[in-house]
Amino acid sequence: MTASDVQADPAGRARGAFDARLGISRRPRSSLVFGGLGLLSVASVLVAAALGSAPIALRDEVLILLHTLGPLDMARSWSEADEAILLQLRLPRVLGAYLVGAALGGAGALMQGVFRNPLADPYVLGSSAGAGLGAVVAMSLSMRGAFLGFGPVPLFAFLGALGAVLLVYSLARVGWRTPTTHLLLAGVAVGSFLGSLMSLVILLGPAVEARLRSVFAWLLGGIALSGWTELRVLAPALVVGLVAAWALARPLDALALGEAEASGLGVPVERAKLAVIVVAALLTGLAVSISGLVGFVGLVVPHAVRLVIGPAHRKLLPASALGGGAFLVLVDLLGRTVIAPNEIPVGLTTALLGGPFFLVLLRRRRRYEL
Repeated sequence: MTASDVQADPAGRARGAFDARLGISRRPRSSLVFGGLGLLSVASVLVAAALGSAPIALRDEVLILLHTLGPLDMARSWSEADEAILLQLRLPRVLGAYLVGAALGGAGALMQGVFRNPLADPYVLGSSAGAGLGAVVAMSLSMRGAFLGFGPVPLFAFLGALGAVLLVYSLARVGWRTPTTHLLLAGVAVGSFLGSLMSLVILLGPAVEARLRSVFAWLLGGIALSGWTELRVLAPALVVGLVAAWALARPLDALALGEAEASGLGVPVERAKLAVIVVAALLTGLAVSISGLVGFVGLVVPHAVRLVIGPAHRKLLPASALGGGAFLVLVDLLGRTVIAPNEIPVGLTTALLGGPFFLVLLRRRRRYEL
């Protein structure tokens, strides 16, 4: 586009001024960042799928994958046991961890964008308490059956997370507006109330002592997949959710200037906020349905990525998804190998690693602002 084209295009001039005010620059290093995140994603999945109680040689792993996915009929140089372990047990879990991390990373970037606060995370609107309550109800009722390959616990956790966010949104709405302050306050109140209900259901349910261990394990987080059935449903849904999140990049950039200025730029503020909240809730609900409550991924990863790639959500959202996926795969690998054959729940590992890491980021950010 030439200079005369820009002068003749008021919308182009508005976008240029808008990007300049946000500090959005078209830095050439963004391609390097995405290339690095892509390589890290592939490498983390391959390494995590190869390591475990029965390690598989990386060469054999690649050959198995090429034999399974490729059209070539390759001569077998690996054992059937390694193939079964890789394809039926380890790879579904690793890919599930990647999808959960990507969903939480994308949801965290959405929440931080709509609230204009890097301390926001996917659970800020009470979805964690709603998911916990749903899971505990399903466990207490000893429900059986499955829907699309998912048992009652992940289904109730998904519905609980989504229901909690919708309840918060309805409570925070004032006329035709939904102030972000009201959303935060309603999220705290609903989260506290649903958390209390969850404790009450645990205490009043049958066989409290026997059921408490399973409830506690779910709350600590863990990638619970029995094979490829859940992934066949979860993967397309998460991809659609992440694409929808990326489509909201421009409204989120406008909201970063403030709601009044975003409205002046022609952004339907209330509809944009509702769309962001719904997409973030769906991503979070899908993630917790197979992972339990995994914290810090949606808080730390978008914050760290923003420091590297900048605040433009067109780049921030996909980078947060790639970074979140690789981060959770590596954390899950650490949790299941560091004290093998015992395993540290992935939610506990993310808290142990993410807490100090976030404090370091916060301190560096404060020093930079001073």
